[in-house]
Amino acid sequence: MPFRIALVLLALLLTQYAGAGIYTWKDAQGHTHFGDRPPGGSAPRALDPQINIITRPAVQGPLAAAHEVVIYTAEWCGVCRKAKGYFKDKGIAYREYDIEKSRKGRQDYARLKGTGVPIILVGEHRLNGFSPARFESVYGSP
Repeated sequence: MPFRIALVLLALLLTQYAGAGIYTWKDAQGHTHFGDRPPGGSAPRALDPQINIITRPAVQGPLAAAHEVVIYTAEWCGVCRKAKGYFKDKGIAYREYDIEKSRKGRQDYARLKGTGVPIILVGEHRLNGFSPARFESVYGSP
């Protein structure tokens, strides 16, 4: 019986967060604010943030070959390991540069204005982060 009560309480707690969003509004002085709750007495606008957006063009020059895949990684990065595992499983050839161990990796990462890993380049397309669906949207189906 106590287990059922705990389960019901947990379900109620989680439903509070299911509808959580990010809101933006302007105050009386015209300052823009962001928050996870709409303010009282104001007309907030719900935002739909997009994470790991594909940006173009990623690079110019020798790295921008047609379907060449280049990945900038760090040894500690779990998402990097996931991406490399996906490439291996699908037989996708790629070039890897560790941004902490490779001089070229550090230089390219700085030139790309990197703020996280992995950064994946597919020709002139850039992916910040990795998901199979987003990768396939620029690479095509492997």
